[in-house]
Amino acid sequence: MANRWGITKDVEKIVRERDTSCVYCGIVFSNDNSSRKNKPSWEHIINDIRINGTNNIAICCMSCNASKGSKLLENWLDSDYCKKKKISINSVSEVVKMALKHPPQLPNP
Repeated sequence: MANRWGITKDVEKIVRERDTSCVYCGIVFSNDNSSRKNKPSWEHIINDIRINGTNNIAICCMSCNASKGSKLLENWLDSDYCKKKKISINSVSEVVKMALKHPPQLPNP
């Protein structure tokens, strides 16, 4: 059974345990209603909704997710938003670094 984004329960469980803060900016998530900026949201690191493994699914803050949108990860990391927040290839979480080195692919049919 998958959630509404096509993420299976086993992948969701692993990612929720792994990503306790934003994989991009590192902000700790909050579930209160004080700000949408530090609320968690599902993220496809490589923008392909068909790639739903733990190497492409992550949790980031809504602010980073809105900024990244459908941009290529490499391009987004060079954006003014990332420069302002000091987000770089060196500061992102390990799952993002791995996706940059070895981009997740669709499984072979």
